[in-house]
Amino acid sequence: MTARLSLTRNGPDEAVPLVLLHAFPLDRRMWDDVLAELDDLPVITLDAPGFGSSPATEELAEAFGAPSEPTLTLYADAVAGTLREAGVDRAVVAGLSMGGYATLALAERHPDLLAGVGLLDTRAAPDPEAAREDRLRVAEEAAGPKGAGAVAPMIGKVLGTTSHAERPEVVEKVRGWLAEAPPSGIAWAQRAMAARPDRLAALEALDVPALVLRGAEDLQSSQDDAESMASALRDVEVVVVPRAGHLSAVEQPQEVATALRALRERCLRA
Repeated sequence: MTARLSLTRNGPDEAVPLVLLHAFPLDRRMWDDVLAELDDLPVITLDAPGFGSSPATEELAEAFGAPSEPTLTLYADAVAGTLREAGVDRAVVAGLSMGGYATLALAERHPDLLAGVGLLDTRAAPDPEAAREDRLRVAEEAAGPKGAGAVAPMIGKVLGTTSHAERPEVVEKVRGWLAEAPPSGIAWAQRAMAARPDRLAALEALDVPALVLRGAEDLQSSQDDAESMASALRDVEVVVVPRAGHLSAVEQPQEVATALRALRERCLRA
């Protein structure tokens, strides 16, 4: 394989690592504060196709024989291929927002890879038509003169009211990440997310420990979304993180790290 996702190993080199997939339109830096809480565990972070240090989506599509149109199946196949090339055949995979969509695609396409799943501030259902059209609009803007400016308004949606009121340093950090987002990655990811199908059936077919987590102030992934996913899973813990919005892992990293640690422990026992 000539192309793979950019991967970083953290903590000890043990079997069954925890793999963390970041939110749109960020990169693996999103997990830094969570990693600081999990430095005794084997954790792998990856950059999504076209983000961070990962190759462009066209290069990955050619390497994995994926269709040319944007699709999250490319993300899932690239995660699975990258992990297996790194010697990882089983992992606990947790994704936040877009990372959760990729985790759902992994459950559908590579269930044998999964020792457990974490679904953070995400949902299995496809976008309603209005949301899908908004994604396509942002994709067009990002591909044009606006570039990364197309996602600047997200600052008002991805953080909770507590962060906006009490954590100016978090707000500015996320604002900076949005400004650094690659326009081509933005456009590809928005189109891929707009095209994603309902993947609730993929969860119903899983028989591994699971975590469904959301920030209590999340305006993008509802409690109904969380409960829908939880009801499809057989061995699930549901966690609501107070004083956090859609980027719960950035806003309340200690609480999210605690939930992820508990998930991996459950997976090892299973």
